[in-house]
Amino acid sequence: MQVSDLFIYPLKSARGIRLPYSKVDAFGLSGDRRMMIVDGNGRFITQRELPALARIDARPGATSLLLSMDGKGELLVAPPQPGNRMEVMVWKSRVNAAIADDGVNAKLSQWFGTEVKLAFFDADAHREASSDWAGEGTPVAFADGFQVLVTTTGSLNAINANLHGQGLPTVPMDRFRPNIVIDSEEPFAEDRWAAIEIGGIRFDFVKPCVRCVMTTQDQKTGSRDVADPMPALRKLRMSADERIRGVLFGWNAVPRGEGRISAGDEVRVIDERETGWKLRAA
Repeated sequence: MQVSDLFIYPLKSARGIRLPYSKVDAFGLSGDRRMMIVDGNGRFITQRELPALARIDARPGATSLLLSMDGKGELLVAPPQPGNRMEVMVWKSRVNAAIADDGVNAKLSQWFGTEVKLAFFDADAHREASSDWAGEGTPVAFADGFQVLVTTTGSLNAINANLHGQGLPTVPMDRFRPNIVIDSEEPFAEDRWAAIEIGGIRFDFVKPCVRCVMTTQDQKTGSRDVADPMPALRKLRMSADERIRGVLFGWNAVPRGEGRISAGDEVRVIDERETGWKLRAA
């Protein structure tokens, strides 16, 4: 097996960037989900509430951030002042984040038609993944819960085969917003993987990923008038484990080292579970 694709999402819920290689540290792939949009109270906003986020490109540079939105133009964002901070929320996590200046926030609010602010996970911000799943003291930025999301081509092929068998259109991998895509023929083999190694870095598979309405949205336009993977996910991937309810696709992983990984790198399974994840019968 090998890595077929690498992606980061600098701005949470905005468009991803495909990379030929990436540095990896305790937070995951370098630059992933280091910014997010919040409402006036600091609560995080995603495509679930604001599908137009799919129309945003975020391109971090050495000294500034370039945001662009289809039909709205571009916005050059300077690094935030460290003292301009507020408490923001990602699910149940509270994070003391740096906030963009008023001019930037006003422009973004104009783009989206509602009051928003741009939050940054900077060097003074702190958040940890759930210790129940990831162990103690694993840092995470603005991702939903964990550092890295891994998917496989074999599993997507199985979902698409089921959709095709139902007479429904198929879906691309970007609907699932992975960081690491592995080229693997066997569908859902990852349910048995406890750990893999890429580029000398161990990634522990700690929790399957529950999927939401974002998988039903076009990841370039935000439109929901597109192919929907949910009919296949409900047939093939409904969790039967009471700890996690819903449909599953992909696994959340925690890196246990630092280094660099590249598209084309060999993927080795170095630890396996005796059984896969418990699923409900279709």
